[in-house]
Amino acid sequence: MAALGSRTVEGGDAAPLLLALETATRATSVALLRGEELIAEEAGAVDCSAAESLLPAVDALLRRAGAGVSHLEGFAVSIGPGSFTGLRVGLATLKGLAFGSARLVAPVSTLAALACTAPRRDLPVVPLLDARRGEMYAAVFDFADCLPRPTLEEGVYTPAELVARLPRRCLLVGEGVALCGEEIRAELGVGVLLVPSDPAARHVGVLGARMLARGDGVAVSQAVPRYLRRAEAEVQRTGQRFEPAPKAR
Repeated sequence: MAALGSRTVEGGDAAPLLLALETATRATSVALLRGEELIAEEAGAVDCSAAESLLPAVDALLRRAGAGVSHLEGFAVSIGPGSFTGLRVGLATLKGLAFGSARLVAPVSTLAALACTAPRRDLPVVPLLDARRGEMYAAVFDFADCLPRPTLEEGVYTPAELVARLPRRCLLVGEGVALCGEEIRAELGVGVLLVPSDPAARHVGVLGARMLARGDGVAVSQAVPRYLRRAEAEVQRTGQRFEPAPKAR
């Protein structure tokens, strides 16, 4: 048996041991959870890319917990939207860790995980990530049974488009708050609260544990990024700027 504090990585009848990866932004992080309970969390080096910092962070995390890759019983990964490169790195690393095994993966929305950073959940929560070109990756979530439920679908929006769609009382979270939060609040009023934050692997892990518990895990080969916006080369090839919405399951 290996332990970190009072938490163990021992198996038996305990909830599955889960590794969670968050690489959608510069704030790369990894977390180890037993079910929904956090065992340990590790942040990637802030001055390094996800490609440079992710595997060292995973290694440090597992060593701290006295665990190995063979102990892992499932995975959760942030699938976007976010950095195209970061998402590819996260999924490639995950596929390497899970290679040759039947362990399932929970593909978690980055915006849903970001919504879970909100310090209060009695208001609609609006996660914002920089999509470049003066636009934001955004959605609106309400929390029911402690789970984020979308009331505005994930998409790419200008600040003006968000002003037209957001409720007058809401909580904005994420890196995009620094870019357009004040602009949105100036239009909608003081009922808009601003909380800059980054998505964290612990939130990816909690949402992933719930997905796996209800049978929504997928084989690692089926885990794909959710970019929302297409790469410029693909825009020129297809004439379409955005990905189609995922099919309901």
